[in-house]
Amino acid sequence: MSEFAEGPKLQLLPAIDMVDGKAVRLTQGEAGTETNYGSPVDAAMDWIDQGAEWIHLVDLDAAFGRGSNVAVARKIVKRAGNAIDIEFSGGIRDDASLEAALEMGARRVNLGTAALENPEWTRSVIARFGDQIAVGLDVRGETLAARGWTEDGGNLWDVLDRLEDANCSRYVVTDVTKDGMMGGPNVELLRQVALRTDRPVVASGGISSLDDLVALRALVPLGVEGAIIGKALYDGAFSLPAALDIAGRPARAHS
Repeated sequence: MSEFAEGPKLQLLPAIDMVDGKAVRLTQGEAGTETNYGSPVDAAMDWIDQGAEWIHLVDLDAAFGRGSNVAVARKIVKRAGNAIDIEFSGGIRDDASLEAALEMGARRVNLGTAALENPEWTRSVIARFGDQIAVGLDVRGETLAARGWTEDGGNLWDVLDRLEDANCSRYVVTDVTKDGMMGGPNVELLRQVALRTDRPVVASGGISSLDDLVALRALVPLGVEGAIIGKALYDGAFSLPAALDIAGRPARAHS
């Protein structure tokens, strides 16, 4: 047994960002900064083979309003079967896109821009779908970023208060300035958000080392439930089995 087996465990979600049917990573979320990592389906099966329990699947074309990768996402869900849970994000802005994501087999759907621009709709779908809805809080300083991180979306704390009032079940918190930069997560931001809510918080952006995961795991008692990992895994900064070990979730064999 690993020395990390004891204590509160951190959930890990390898990320697959999709553009034009390919797996990519962006730098600070900017369109045009893509690094191509091949087939999203192959990436998903690779993470499953390495012991992933969740995959964070992002349709960047839908997020930027320029297309859809739902067909590829459906292939991933079909191939994965019951081996993992999928958290789906990108372009979920109305009943049709939300229901399509859930019918596809996503365990959880992240709302982004819609949660900032359409509070009443957001409140209604949180009431309707409960734990299947998470809200992504993409932050620069204390200002939220919307529409593929190209527009301001209001004050973080004001929006968080509104979402708390709507009974939102989970928040995915990203420091936009950290995303894809391999400079470490914004631990203080995550701590502040976790202290403002009793709902689980998922960390995203900047994770670059196993030490970063140690720091995030230390926040689990405050309410940081999980961590989305992208560029560090694709660039080989560490392996998923090593990360799962640090997180207290030793890799299990998939049948």
